[in-house]
Formats: sequence, C-alpha cells, structure tokens
Amino acid sequence: MKRILIVLSFYCVGAYAQNKDYPIKPVSFTNVKLDDHFWSPRIETNRTVTIPASFARCENTGRVKNFEMAAARSGKFCTKFPFDDTDIYKTIEGASYSMAVHPDARLNAYVDSLITIVGKAQEPDGYLYTARTIDPLHPHPWSGPERWVKENELSHELYNSGHMFEAATAHYLATNKRNFLDIALRNADLLVKTFGPGKRHVAPGHEIVEMGLVRLYRITGKKEYLNLAKFFIDERGHRAYDKTSTDEWKNGMYWQDNLPVVDQDDAEGHAVRAMYLYSGMADVAALTGDKEYLTAIDKIWNNMVSKKIYVQGGIGAVPGGERFGADYELPNATAYNETCAAIGDVYWNQRMFLLHGEAKYIDVLEKVLYNGLISGVGLDGQSFFYTNAMQVTNGFTHPALEAGRSGWFECSCCPTNMARFLPSLSGYIYAQKDKDVFVNLFIAGNAALEVEGKKVNIVQRNNYPWNGTLAFEVSPEEPATFALRVRLPGWARAEAIPSDLYSFQNKAATRISIKLNGKPVSYKIENGYAIINRQWKKGDNIQMDLPMQVKKVVANKALADDKGKTALQRGPIMYCAEWPDNKASVSSIVIPANATFKPVAEAGLLNGITVLKGEVLSKGVNGAAAKKVELTAIPYYSWANRGKGEMTVWFPEANSGK
Repeated sequence: MKRILIVLSFYCVGAYAQNKDYPIKPVSFTNVKLDDHFWSPRIETNRTVTIPASFARCENTGRVKNFEMAAARSGKFCTKFPFDDTDIYKTIEGASYSMAVHPDARLNAYVDSLITIVGKAQEPDGYLYTARTIDPLHPHPWSGPERWVKENELSHELYNSGHMFEAATAHYLATNKRNFLDIALRNADLLVKTFGPGKRHVAPGHEIVEMGLVRLYRITGKKEYLNLAKFFIDERGHRAYDKTSTDEWKNGMYWQDNLPVVDQDDAEGHAVRAMYLYSGMADVAALTGDKEYLTAIDKIWNNMVSKKIYVQGGIGAVPGGERFGADYELPNATAYNETCAAIGDVYWNQRMFLLHGEAKYIDVLEKVLYNGLISGVGLDGQSFFYTNAMQVTNGFTHPALEAGRSGWFECSCCPTNMARFLPSLSGYIYAQKDKDVFVNLFIAGNAALEVEGKKVNIVQRNNYPWNGTLAFEVSPEEPATFALRVRLPGWARAEAIPSDLYSFQNKAATRISIKLNGKPVSYKIENGYAIINRQWKKGDNIQMDLPMQVKKVVANKALADDKGKTALQRGPIMYCAEWPDNKASVSSIVIPANATFKPVAEAGLLNGITVLKGEVLSKGVNGAAAKKVELTAIPYYSWANRGKGEMTVWFPEANSGK
C-alpha cells in the first residue's frame, strides 16, 4: 500500500504543478490495442527479436561489462564511444513500453537485473557515466580530464543522462517500480545542483537531456527539472565560436550552437541533435508558454519541409557530420538519412501537431514512418541500416552501405532507437482536445478513451497502406456529442508534401467520400481534417475511401539531382526499383512520360507487399536503341532484404521536356 501511495502522490504533484501543457493530448499507447496486419507483426518482431537481440548485443559487445567495471571502480572502458551506455538505456525503454502492453515476467526480471548493475555503477552523488567512473584518472579521450569540461562537444555526459531519464520514466510508468526512477532522480538532482544561473553554464553537445528532464518533471512536478531543461536550451548561441568560419564544427552550427535558439530560422547541423533540440523546445514551450520558442520552431519546420527533406522522409543529407546541408542540398548518390534522425523527426512532428492541431505535421510524420524510418530495420528484426540510401549503382557506392544491412554497429544508436520507438507506436494514432477527437493514423485496432467523462471506444478496420477503404466504429458507452476529426492525408488531396519541394504530376484533387452508417455525410474541412460533429451512439460506423492511384512525383527545380526525373508513390508508400525484381539494370531504367503503373498484391514477397508494374524503357549501351521492359517497383522500406545490388528511387523521365 505504501508504494501505491507514493506512485499516486507522484501523479498528483505532477498534475498540480502543470498549469500549462500541450493544448492537444495524445491518447496513450496503453489505451490502444492494435490488430493491424501491417504494424502488429512488426511490433511483435520487435518484442520477440529486436529487443532480445539488442540486450544480447549489449552483453557481448561489453556495454554491460562497462557498468560492471564502473561498479567495481576497476578496469578499462571496453567499447568505443562514451555514449555506449545509452544502448542499454534505450533497450530498457523499449522493453518497458513492450511490457506495458504485453506483460512478460522473464523480461521484467532481466530488466531489473540490469537496473541493479546500472545502480551499482552510479557514484554516491548521482553521477553516472561509465567512461569516467571505471578509471577517473584515465577517462575516455572524448570525456576530458574532469566532469563536464567537454560536455559542449564530445563527452555526451548529459546525453547519457537524457536517455537514462527517458528510459527510467518509461520503466516506472510501465511497472510502477521506482528502482530505475530513483537512479535517474539522483542524477537529475546532481544536474540541478551543478548547472544553472550562478552555477556551471553549458550548451549540451548532443541534445536529449532537455526532453528527459521534461519527462521527469511530468512525473514529479519538480519545477527545477523544467527550469533546467529551459536553461540548457537558452545556453545555446553564447559560446565563443569562430563566427567567420564556414566549418560547422568551428562556427557552432554542427551543435545548433551558433545562434540563440530563438534566432535560429533553419534546420541545421547534426540532424539527430537537431530533432531532439526542436522536440525539447516544443516540450518547454508547451509547459511554459514561451512564444519565442514557438516562433523559432515554426520557422525551422518550414525550412526543413520546404528545402531539406528527401522524398521518402529522410533528413540529414550530408555524410560528413551526419547533418543537414544547405537549402536544396539533397543529393541522391551520397544521401545519408540516418535512421535516428527519422525517429527524431517523428517525435518532433508529433509535438508540432500537439501544439497546432494541423494535419500537415501528421502528413510528414506518416511519410517518415512508412518510408524512411522503417527502412532502417530489416524484415528479420535484427538487421539494420544506420543510413538510408536513395540510390545504389553497380554495387554499394556509399561507404556506410558496403556491408548491406548490419546486425550491429560500433555506434549502435539506430538499432536501439528502433527498439525503443516501435512499442509505443499506437500512441501516435489518436489525440484529444476537449470535445474534439483526432484520428491521425490509419492503423487497425481498438482505442479506449473518454470524452467529457463518457467512455468511448473506437475500432478501426482497414487494409492500410495497401487499400484506401477505412472503417471506424464509434461506440460511446452512452450517447455523447463530440467532433470526430479524421485526417485527410495530403497525398489524398493531391499534395505530395506540405510545401513546393515535391509535387504530383497530376495535381487534380477529388473530394474524399465519407459515409455515416452507410449514407453519404457532408463534412467540414479544417486544418486538413474532415470534421463530423454529432451525437454519437453505440455502433455508429464511418467509412472513408481514400483514392489509391499510383502517382508520379516530381521535385522542385532547385533539386539538381532530381531534374527531369520522377518518383513513384501510392498512398503513403514511396517506391523504388531493386535489382532482384528487374531484368534490366536498375540504373538503365527510363520512365516514359505516358507510362502507367498497376498495383499488384504479392502476398509471398517481402512479408506481403503491393508492387507496382508497368512498361518502361531500358537505355541502350554504346548507342544501342532503348528497349521496352517491365518495371517492378517495391516499397522503399523493404529494399535490401535480399542481398546487395542496385536500387533507385528517382527515374529519368523520357520526353520530359525539362
């Protein structure tokens, strides 16, 4: 009983302390039970394969040993990077989310055993960083001779703390156990004592501690955590970098530290760091009402979506520094597109939606989710891409892709980030604001929510993303009046992305058909949502039919690599051509301007996909005439699951006139 009272007091204090927050609230993933043919198997594979494999690799690569040596205060740090501690934290976070919806006593016990090891590695004052604690006289070369002295660059001390806070919060909420939370709070209290006005000043070199501190604030209501998150954000842009240098490491841009955050207009620097910074700014803005933060992240989002995102949702084009390039710098042959950046982009776009309530943020989130994010994990659940290529010609030309998919990396942030992201996917489907219920993603399952104290069940049934017929059963416990806001995807409204960066060749838009209990219903459109406001009764049914034609995508003329080329999209899915499916060399394929493509379901291919088939041309060699061939295109996310070879997303278009 005592522990239950402690848990309840944490929730009560947190609720009392938060006078401001996001105006829109997501429906928790624990209230949404999935029964989806596309996502449920992936989440189950994550539970049964990815998470166990991640824990095993943390053990056999020495990551667990680092904590054991730190507990003994003896040994030599045995992995490569000082942030390797976070791979254990992230996998615990994923395991916690998984256990919240799929209890697993054996996994629970194993996680507790790891938490015990982590706790023993913590120093008496709360400091937890194995790269120094193992041997303080000979720390990791990135760490500096003393605590925090290289935090603004490479030590990742606060980055490690941030991931620990995220994981400890997830574990506490999933299990009601404080063993990991107490470790995190001791560390957070050390940060509060160490950093702030009149104390040590630093702009964290790799952001995420800001997001983690907000998570702890939400549980505890301890305002110092929120204040420290804001302090870290506000510290950016005040360090004495060489402002005249064009080198992003020397001028501070790489770390998003060249200007105060409220003066930043562009998505810049290391893409993962940027996503975590902008997500943290959104959190703090929601909780404090900081309008300057809102203005800044609105500008940055517009810059990214209109000038710095690939057609399949990837971000961070430049390999050197894993970073954003200049406006319209989106080359295909060297595209980087780190998987972690895609995951961070989902985090940020969800927050932007919660702030503004506009469907365009979910449009981008969906593009990333179905394409440039899940491409990062193989269909087997234990092979990964760190980077996500746009084009591979005559073998893997990108150095990061020479080995194809990999089971692990020395820098293994992407596999463990995937392990923590997927189990909470159902928390992105629905959201609420007073009497408005938002349906953002079309993923089958059952959601339980409350509208003004009345229980409401929403059941989705569909075969998305392969079929555009969507069914929603709305069943309040008793008649209830509220507005159901169903997203009308940008791709279904003839909008390839919420900017002019990409567009469909055929821009004609048709009104999307919606039926209520079998009869056509009129609806108002606002911010990209179809609004159906009525008194709902148990068993009410909505049917929506999204047009699923194959569409040709063209790029803004400022994208030099895509000039005179086209990409293929159907529904939310971007397509590519890969070597096993095509007799002609992928790099020789040219799409005639009048070519049409037919979707064909292939249940036995790549765990079940819809391919696109159509007649195209294969360029002749040495002056030979082009030949007609059949093109088979597969979903981009599914490429490189059958070995190494050619692949492309963009195809030259014959007689394009460009």
